[in-house]
Amino acid sequence: MNNVIEQLMKKFPKKTEFSAAMIKDAATAVGENPRSAYVNIRYTHNAPTVRRGVYNLESMMPKSSKAIKAPSMVKGVESVSNDEVFVPDYDPTFVPWGNFTEIVKVLKSGMFYPTFVSGLSGNGKTFQIEQACAKLNREYVRVQISPETDEDDLIGGFRLIKGETVFQKGPVIKAMEAGAVLMIDEIDRGTNKIMCLQGVLEGKPVLIKKTGEVVEPKDGFNIIATANTKGKGSEDGRYSGASVIDDAFLERFTITLEQTFPTMATEEKIVMKHMQKFEAVDEEFGKLLVGWADAIRKTFYDEGIDEVISTRRLCHIVQTFSIFGKRDKAIALCVNRFDDDTRAAFIDLYEKVDATVNAPSDEELTEEELLLRSSMITDEDNWEDE
Repeated sequence: MNNVIEQLMKKFPKKTEFSAAMIKDAATAVGENPRSAYVNIRYTHNAPTVRRGVYNLESMMPKSSKAIKAPSMVKGVESVSNDEVFVPDYDPTFVPWGNFTEIVKVLKSGMFYPTFVSGLSGNGKTFQIEQACAKLNREYVRVQISPETDEDDLIGGFRLIKGETVFQKGPVIKAMEAGAVLMIDEIDRGTNKIMCLQGVLEGKPVLIKKTGEVVEPKDGFNIIATANTKGKGSEDGRYSGASVIDDAFLERFTITLEQTFPTMATEEKIVMKHMQKFEAVDEEFGKLLVGWADAIRKTFYDEGIDEVISTRRLCHIVQTFSIFGKRDKAIALCVNRFDDDTRAAFIDLYEKVDATVNAPSDEELTEEELLLRSSMITDEDNWEDE
């Protein structure tokens, strides 16, 4: 491993964060197995993850080398922070549907066109924005909003880097300078502290008050926000953390797209792609899952129940099925998060549509029952031959 780290330091003298591909290339250059080197660094040594596929290896670098590099680290803060701006990878499990076409058109236009996307949790809002950027090879920056998010988190603030106080630009400024897509995730989880984005939502230059610098948005810069509500809070209490967003703030979004759940045909494609991903293909199970979820959603919309099975939950069931190999166990484990009555209702509904769930396995049948089954199958074959 030391040879790989030294090769990375030699090739990238000012970096401490490296992608999986860079690690594997360095291993190949020093004659080591790329996969083994990556697994060793990523898992054995628990390299901290900066973002998907990028790891901070500073703790593994020789102390003497880090001491030599220290004076240049402050100078390199800007390039390190800019790693947050990137083109997302294409995900083979993605199926275009819903507002995907509209989002692609908005991004293709090149205009500054703030867009608000609302919809229930787990129906692919964030995923489709990411994949639209991947399709168009557009850089994007994702910002996750919480009640604690403030101007310092979004615009930037002073940080202590190697004993020196340095101003580090926030994700909003970095997206503006790069002409990237700024995706503000769960914007209705914020407080009035996010009002610092009012000027940004107008597409105008922004004054960084702490440094006096004026930043102009580069061509292509755009903002897309996601939320479970339309900024008016959650009356039914489903999203208790959702806040009421100032109307003047909401008015700065040009359009609002409502994301519903996919059609059954589309959802079947999504489920099957996840089954292929987890190498647990069962077409019958996939169709049953989608029909089961659709029935639950119809009851939910008719106000017959208070919970719903999301597309994300179906994908979780598929992954669980790939681990345990049993349909009923996969469903039971993935609906355990609901209250007892709802969980029991969901499981009971599935058992009614899947005849295999309560059917005894070969191990549970007696020898006489196995012989009877065998004779019945033989009789059916003979009947078909006639």
